[in-house]
Amino acid sequence: MTQTETSRFPIPQLETLPDDIRTRILTVQEKSGFVPNVFMVLAQRPEEFRAFFAYHDTLMDKDTGLSKAEREMIVVATSAVNQCLYCVIAHGAVLRIRAKKPLLADQIAVNYRKADITARQKAMLDFAVKITTESHKVGEPDFAALAGHGLSNDEIWDIAAISAFFGMSNRIANFSNMMPNDEFYTLGRLPKA
Repeated sequence: MTQTETSRFPIPQLETLPDDIRTRILTVQEKSGFVPNVFMVLAQRPEEFRAFFAYHDTLMDKDTGLSKAEREMIVVATSAVNQCLYCVIAHGAVLRIRAKKPLLADQIAVNYRKADITARQKAMLDFAVKITTESHKVGEPDFAALAGHGLSNDEIWDIAAISAFFGMSNRIANFSNMMPNDEFYTLGRLPKA
C-alpha cells in the first residue's frame, strides 16, 4: 500500500523509528502477518504513539470485567456512530475473531439494536453510544439501567472510557484519512482451515 493510500500524512520508514516503537510494530507484524496502518500513521509522532497505545492497551487488554469481545463491540458501535471507516473495519475484524461470530461486527456496525447480542450487551452499547453522542445527558437513570443488567461500576467506567478513547481515535483516523488494511476485510469471516 502506498503512503497516499494509507493516510494523508507522511508515513515514516520503519528503520527510522525509535527502537521501542520499531520493536512493537515488528511484534505486531509477526503476530498478525501485517502492520495495521494505525501503527505507521501514529509512528510519525513517537510521544503520541506511546501515549495512545499505553491507554489503548490499558483499556482493551484487561482480563477482568467486560470480555475482550464486549470491549470490541463498544469500539465498533462507537466508531460506526462517528463514521470511522478505519476503526469499524479494523476493530470489526478483531471482534469477529474474539467473539468467534463472523456476522456480529457487521450487525453492530449497521444497527446494534438488531444484532445477535444479549440484553446486557445492548444496554452496554446504548450507554456507549450515549457517551459518544450525548455525554452531557448521562445521569443516574443510565447508571441504574446498567446496574439492572449486572454491570459493575468498574465495567460502566470501562464502557465510557472505551467510547471516549475511540471517539478521539475515530477523529484522528477521520482527519488523517487513515485507511484500513485490506487484510482486515476478510479476517474472522471464515473458520480457519
